Amino acid sequence: MRIAFYAPFKPLDHDHPSGDLAIARGLVQFLEDQGHTIEVQSRLRARWIYFKPWLWPVLAAHALRSLKHLHRHPPAIWLTYHTYYKAPDLLGPLICKILGIKYIIFQGIYSTKRKRKISTLPGFYLNRYALKAAHHIFTNRGSDLKNLQRLIPERRLTYIRPGIIPRAFMRDEPAGQENRKSWGLAPCPTILTAAMFRDDVKTRGLAWLIQCCAKLPAIIPGFHLVIAGGGKMEGRLKAMAQRHIPGHYTFAGKIDPKDMAAFYSSGDVFAFPGIRESLGMVYLEAQACGLPVVAFKNGGIPEVVQDKKTGFLVPMYDGSLFFKALKDLLQDPALRHRMGNAAMEYVKAFHDRDNNYKTLETLLVKMGS
Repeated sequence: MRIAFYAPFKPLDHDHPSGDLAIARGLVQFLEDQGHTIEVQSRLRARWIYFKPWLWPVLAAHALRSLKHLHRHPPAIWLTYHTYYKAPDLLGPLICKILGIKYIIFQGIYSTKRKRKISTLPGFYLNRYALKAAHHIFTNRGSDLKNLQRLIPERRLTYIRPGIIPRAFMRDEPAGQENRKSWGLAPCPTILTAAMFRDDVKTRGLAWLIQCCAKLPAIIPGFHLVIAGGGKMEGRLKAMAQRHIPGHYTFAGKIDPKDMAAFYSSGDVFAFPGIRESLGMVYLEAQACGLPVVAFKNGGIPEVVQDKKTGFLVPMYDGSLFFKALKDLLQDPALRHRMGNAAMEYVKAFHDRDNNYKTLETLLVKMGS
């Protein structure tokens, strides 16, 4: 089946890694692995495009080019990944209406509060138009499903659990030991964390974690925090780590996606607060490698971590409970082992991407026939 594809928020080859990008790439990879042909219609990033008039001619040119191509070579369906008020899909609804193509959305987001501000009002209505034009919408967040049900009939909505390929994130002890050797780490209880050092909630989350770890060296003298990632806030984060946990931290740099399993295999616990985290694919990856997770109980995190079974989810900014969760896991190897094993089994049972996406593919083929 030929599928016209567009990701208005971030193109597939964007060089800034994120959970959204990982999901988009995984979706395309899965469909291609099933023998379907994916034709990307545009690489134009539509983020705040309604306030960027210099991009409107580019958008028009991409629309015209796609119209001409799809008129000559009609696809079975059009699939858009992730449309919301900041980056509404302005191509798919129009092109599909003109050519009579089934218009499908994976990860559509609807939030009525965006119509209350003039700055987000245009995006709200443009995105609302795209959502209402869709023949079917798939979502991988329960909260998004609930919001969409206020606008879209349930027969046009399907919830798909978020997933990864568990076998790609199996624990690799030798690779983990090689990492620890390269970091100069002796055997010690180790917390891992990973995020891009952007000037947003990612850096604020890392900063909060560093501050939360400040009391650990007095209780667990050998404790160590390893931080993977990179970005313009690196200097600030390093200064904060030196101030709060001197001698107990390592900045591992940016890790290639193919080496993340080895990274997760280097530690004992994965911790990242996840402020307003939509899903957090890193939590699934870490759990697949046998790491218990410590994070905030907010956003989409409860959909990928089982509280008190595969990790600990604490209320937002509750430093005492976050610290206690870290301390308990570092001091109790049996607890880590039990939760880590439960985490691996949980991901295999409920968050295997290929198993979860079979439902998606079945419906796409049905709609495209």
